[in-house]
Amino acid sequence: MLDRIERIRDEGRAAIAAAADAAAVEEARVRYLGRKAELTTILRGIGELPAAERGPVGKAGNEVRRELEGLVEEAAARHERSELDRRLAAEAIDVTLPGTPPVRLGHLHPLTRTRREIEDIFIGLGYRIAEGPEVEHDYYNFTALNHPPGHPARMLQDTFYVDPASLGDGVELYGSDGAPLTAPPGPRDVLLRTHTSPMQVRAMEDAEPPIFIIVPGRVYRRDSDATHTPMFSQVEGLAVGDGITLADLHGTLLTFARAVFGEERDVRIRPHFFPFTEPSVEVDVSCFRCGGSGELDRERCGLCKGTGWLEILGAGMVDPNVFGFVRDRGYDPDHVQGFAFGMGIERIAMLKHGVPDLRMFFENDVRMLEQFR
Repeated sequence: MLDRIERIRDEGRAAIAAAADAAAVEEARVRYLGRKAELTTILRGIGELPAAERGPVGKAGNEVRRELEGLVEEAAARHERSELDRRLAAEAIDVTLPGTPPVRLGHLHPLTRTRREIEDIFIGLGYRIAEGPEVEHDYYNFTALNHPPGHPARMLQDTFYVDPASLGDGVELYGSDGAPLTAPPGPRDVLLRTHTSPMQVRAMEDAEPPIFIIVPGRVYRRDSDATHTPMFSQVEGLAVGDGITLADLHGTLLTFARAVFGEERDVRIRPHFFPFTEPSVEVDVSCFRCGGSGELDRERCGLCKGTGWLEILGAGMVDPNVFGFVRDRGYDPDHVQGFAFGMGIERIAMLKHGVPDLRMFFENDVRMLEQFR
């Protein structure tokens, strides 16, 4: 039996490597990993083997299955990129050519549409929109959000720091202790905000509780890959008042998820860590492609990777230490509670519209944008 499995491994490797296009890769996948594949039959029949053979056969079979699944995913991605490159070369647009009337009217970018949809949902729940500066003080971005100087959580975010001399005169700056700077600012006192959370403290400084706000805006981090860009968009949410609990957070996000992804959606929360919330949670929505089962046509759902859940945002109850920075504005942590959440607008748009690569939103490929008219 182990010899059969090894033969399947060798044949599968060769077939996947020899696949000339995506269709051939899919044919190899069905042949070696499909429901009627020889390897699948072997794994289903393990229970009928002698006890001494079950362990080795099961281990070897699963190792081969995982290896071939990985090779199939790599080959499919490779052929997809090749096909995209070929199409881009064949359909290249000469931007110097004159336009041909009638001129078609433009339309909103998908990220703008997603942002407005999120704003409309929370406005309907009684929240107001607040905005804050993108060039931020270290105090608001880190210190007042329970990231004191030297805190290891600061290392979780690669930050763009700004030369204070480039800001000109008349700009009031704060140090990491929250006090106005009396000496020239240091090289780490001014930065491009790494999240929209600084507006939590700014909003509480400006208004007494209760407060219900969302903060949409651009943020910046030194990161770039298929799911990260140096500039991206977030929506921060903050609700503070008397008697607010984690159950209120769950209900709010359930309402949001159903408004965006469909009424049949469910929400779950998982323990996590964020410096400025305690307890902290990550929030998942049930997969809208497979209905939360993890399977689609008896195969693993490719969107949720077979889990039945999709991560959409981080949240939690506002840490009392954060309230401590605005205690004099009526936010005594012994008398008020609140929750906060933050989501990436690009993440919501990617999930809702099935966009595989975050960078596609910023490449201005007309063929992609035309799908959102």
